[in-house]
Amino acid sequence: MTEQQLNSAFTLFLSLLVEAVPFLLLGVLFSGLLLFFVDERKLVRLMPKHPLLGAFAGSCVGFLFPVCECGNVPVARRLLMQGAPAPVAIGFLLAAPTINPIVFWATWTAFRDQPEILFLRIGFSLAIATIIGWIFSAQADLRPVLQPAVARSMPIQRPNAAKKSSEASPLLQSGTYWLGDDATRMDTTELQAAMVAASPAGKPLAYKLNLLLDNTVQELRELGSVLVLGSAIAALLQVFVPRDFILSLGQGPVTSILAMMLLAALVSICSTVDSFFALSFASTFTTGSLLAFLVFGPMIDLKGIGLMLSIFRARAIVYLFALAAQLTFLLTLFVNLYLS
Repeated sequence: MTEQQLNSAFTLFLSLLVEAVPFLLLGVLFSGLLLFFVDERKLVRLMPKHPLLGAFAGSCVGFLFPVCECGNVPVARRLLMQGAPAPVAIGFLLAAPTINPIVFWATWTAFRDQPEILFLRIGFSLAIATIIGWIFSAQADLRPVLQPAVARSMPIQRPNAAKKSSEASPLLQSGTYWLGDDATRMDTTELQAAMVAASPAGKPLAYKLNLLLDNTVQELRELGSVLVLGSAIAALLQVFVPRDFILSLGQGPVTSILAMMLLAALVSICSTVDSFFALSFASTFTTGSLLAFLVFGPMIDLKGIGLMLSIFRARAIVYLFALAAQLTFLLTLFVNLYLS
């Protein structure tokens, strides 16, 4: 490890941070502001009942809720608890971290010389989330694969779900701040009480602004630490791993995809800035592998799996992981073999 290598790694690390931090800040602020302007309960009532259309609509709802893979889990949990069809909630859960304007802009900024990366990322994310949501609609009763607290809170009669949930708190509570890390250990009564207490509805403007500030600080602390770690890993890999090894791994149509999917799951970097992380591998890895990182990571990573355990039992997460991995691999392999 030479001084020159250390300097190169530190320079690359800083460049990644400088490019990514504005998008992280914008995403956190935007998701918090929407809390005060979007009535999510009305949105639930408008969702299609058809499984395929519902999964597609749920996947597109992320455009209204620009939350990353930390914020999508609390929203998806409330969708289920307020009676939204399972395809809608699962489509949102998987697609929202990618299908939102902040991620569009960030990806375009990072890959403006390769615009196909942006369009394929959007298309693949929508397709995978819609297909998985549709598949889960085959489970007539989702309760057996949900955590007990979530299952007990779901309306029994789906047609009247919107009426029965009229007293529930708003859905959009971005990030992990609103319920805190103890949410998975609460019983149903405590969980509902926490959600109602967190709702800013009817509170003075000063209270809302203070809540927004607290949420922004908390999310920046949580997501910023992951961004710093991810940027450090990218810089170290680029500088200290032998370039011949990276090239041999990154140019294989299959190995490059598997390597980037594994890296995406382990690094767990925020979807609002992961395009800048992927950009550092653009000269050594295939287009399909870059897409695999950008599509698979926001859906399934270590951080996201931990949060998903607040909604699903372990076997449901295994299904989600397996389906997302297979679909991502097949689509990106097609890109490597036929479109690159």
